[in-house]
Order: sequence, then C-alpha cells, then structure tokens
Amino acid sequence: MTGLPNAAIDSTRPRTAGVYDYLLGGHEHYRVDREIAERLPRAAREGARHNRAFMHRAVRWLAHQGVDQFLDIGTGFPAEPNLHQVAQEVDPAARVLYTDNNRLILRYAEALLVSRPEGMTDYLQADVRDPAAVLDGARAVLDFRRPVALTLIGLLHFLPDSADPHALVAALVRGLPPGSYLALSHAASDLHAEHAQEVVAAYAGGGVTLAPRDRTACARFFDGLGMVAPGLVTATQWHRGEPVPDPSEIGLYAGVARVG
Repeated sequence: MTGLPNAAIDSTRPRTAGVYDYLLGGHEHYRVDREIAERLPRAAREGARHNRAFMHRAVRWLAHQGVDQFLDIGTGFPAEPNLHQVAQEVDPAARVLYTDNNRLILRYAEALLVSRPEGMTDYLQADVRDPAAVLDGARAVLDFRRPVALTLIGLLHFLPDSADPHALVAALVRGLPPGSYLALSHAASDLHAEHAQEVVAAYAGGGVTLAPRDRTACARFFDGLGMVAPGLVTATQWHRGEPVPDPSEIGLYAGVARVG
C-alpha cells in the first residue's frame, strides 16, 4: 500500500463515502453522514443499491470477457460483495487496485478487502483529479502491457464542471493499454428531475457539492470509445434479463466501453 500520509480524521465533516455506506446499510459513517443520507428522497436510497448492483454486473461481465485487472477509483468503504470478490469469483487470479483519496477508507480496505491467494488486491491513495498520479501508481502494481478495466462508479457527479471531469476521464483513458475498458455510473439531471434537485439540496445542506448531468454530458465520458451493448442506459437497464423499473424513476446513467 502506497501514498498514505498520516492525517487527522475529522468526524465533523461529511464524507460522500460515509453517506453511501449508510445508504447501503453499512456501519462506517458518522452522524454528519447520516444527517445527509436521512434528508435524501427514497429514490436516492434505492439508487445507491442500483448503483452497486450495476458495478457487480459490469465487473462480472468484464471478467467473463477475459479482463483480469481492475483499477477502481473512488473505492469507498467495503460492502460485500466487493469488486475483487465479484471478479475473483469468475477468475480467482484477477488483480484489483483499489484507489481513493481518503486515508481512512484505504485503511479499512487494506484490512477487509483481502484477495484470494491466486489473485491480488492492493491499495493506492490518489485523487481522480490527478490522473497522472493515479496512472503512475497503477503502473507500479498492474501490468499495463495487458488490458485494464477502469471503474468509476458513482464518483464523477461529485466533481463540479470547474474540475473538468471529462478531461480527467479522457486523461485516464489515454493512459490505459489497448483493449482496456471504462465502466462508469453517474447521477442524472434529466431523469426524475425533481428527485435530482432534492438530492443536490440534501448534499448541499451538508456542504457537499453534487453535480448530476444529463445524458449528453454523461455520454461525453465515452467519446471515442466503443460502447458495449446496450450502450448508455439507466443503471438498472444495463445487462438485466428480468423486467426493470421505469427508467424515469432511475436517476443514474451507466455504461461500459472498450478502449482501442
């Protein structure tokens, strides 16, 4: 595990990972995290589960395509089944690098996200807003002569437009080997818009910026890539065989695309 400086833990400031943990029924959250979560509409609470389920399906699909290396940015607190468990269920030798900018989260990851003996999990403290540092850290752990799946699950909507998230994703993708994949989910501003506004207000009440985006803006993250069927859809519609909720009730876009 690299890049973990000592830092004081501030329990008075909400953490998006803590809010998400609470929504998923976890235990790694503070009162300030719960206060935000409890202000969210029911649809947002359901959205957290839909988001996690999309990650499971996407990782399983990628592993079945022969991808055995994963770079997960914005890891969050452990919530079983975790990404490496899903991947290693298909391929026990799969290698996963969990990346987050929160030292506490990575300490939990180091303790709880333990690989099967045939595979590997490792942990990198880095920020998606510094793609060069993320890629440098990933190259030290993963084999960039072979495809890597980059997963950005429920992360980019916490970056305002001023951070230029499209440019950040493009920089990360440019650094991936040919045959790699991008898997991404993002809060929607144009699906069930009244709920989106409630969610933005709930986070803002805790001092957290949330920037949901419309379908056109979410599609831009995949510019130049080969979208995997069924393309950019709501999170519950991606590779689901059974009937799914009305898309207008699902406030998350999701998609997977191939690099090169």
